[in-house]
Amino acid sequence: MKFDIRQVHSELAPALTDKIDNLTKPKGSLGRLEELALRIGMIQGTLSPELRAPHNVLFAADHGIIDEGVSVSPKEVTWQQLGHFSKGGAGINFLCEQHGFRLVLVDAGVDYDIPSGHGIIDKKVRRSTRNFLHEAAMTSEEFEVCLRRGAEVVDDVHASTGCNVISFGEMGSGNTSASSMWMHLFTGIDLKDCIGAGAGLNSEGVRHKYDVLSSALANYSGEDTVEAKMAWFGGYEMVMAVGGMLRAAELGMIVIVDGFIMTSCMLAASKLCPAVMDYAIFGHQGDESGHKLMLSAMGARALLHLDLRLGEGSGAVCAYPIIESAVRMINRMDSFSDVEVTKYF
Repeated sequence: MKFDIRQVHSELAPALTDKIDNLTKPKGSLGRLEELALRIGMIQGTLSPELRAPHNVLFAADHGIIDEGVSVSPKEVTWQQLGHFSKGGAGINFLCEQHGFRLVLVDAGVDYDIPSGHGIIDKKVRRSTRNFLHEAAMTSEEFEVCLRRGAEVVDDVHASTGCNVISFGEMGSGNTSASSMWMHLFTGIDLKDCIGAGAGLNSEGVRHKYDVLSSALANYSGEDTVEAKMAWFGGYEMVMAVGGMLRAAELGMIVIVDGFIMTSCMLAASKLCPAVMDYAIFGHQGDESGHKLMLSAMGARALLHLDLRLGEGSGAVCAYPIIESAVRMINRMDSFSDVEVTKYF
């Protein structure tokens, strides 16, 4: 599947910078808000950007590698939590409610037959990926299906609501293992530094996780391509998120990136289409070991550092008010030329 992501409107940078610099404040005094306003203005191609109908799309799936004891979270937690999300009592629910996000739930490959009638979109490819210690987690055909279905979800959101700012979340037992593999393969950072506690492994559990993932890496027999490596080690929810990110950028939407797992998805997306990074705003630096290293390797700075490791899109949604403040700044503040205030810098 091909994505045609245009370059952002960098030709507007001088005019945007001039507008921001001449607001009634010392130049640069609003720091990261000024950087964000410049970025969003270039994404939208306007001196007066706006945020419309924010959505958080949460993809859920299970991973075959869980059979190797790499997580304390059993598979049934995925479908149980997905049902919990649909009833409105989970972490991501109160955050979406607080910050005006609509939550979209997608079954990408949960190892359970989710009954209909709960507001969960059925995009299931298969009940869990295969165990990548022994074989590819998904076939190349399944990989393409995931990209397409992730893009379809974003198409539907964009067309039905006019949404122009979106975040992505995940739920899936074993997905920190998959993310660690993508991080290692696409940054070259030592595998040991890419592995953390996930849902709560102790030090012995982390050592075991490293041993399993090291063996899986040694057993890899796929092609030396980004797509093949993503398919061998990835999850259905992760590849759908990649497809969603790429489509969102293609549509000119702002993509707020969540924690360790979604950052690994943006990393993979950038290996397929480098221009996607111009549309990405990294919401937070999580508590998962390796996230700071991955952000640094990508040349990215997160807005928040709250020691979060929940996933679900929680850190991205938490960061939204800061993004909203940047847009309000450029649209609502007076300029020195509009009011009787002496320019004092």
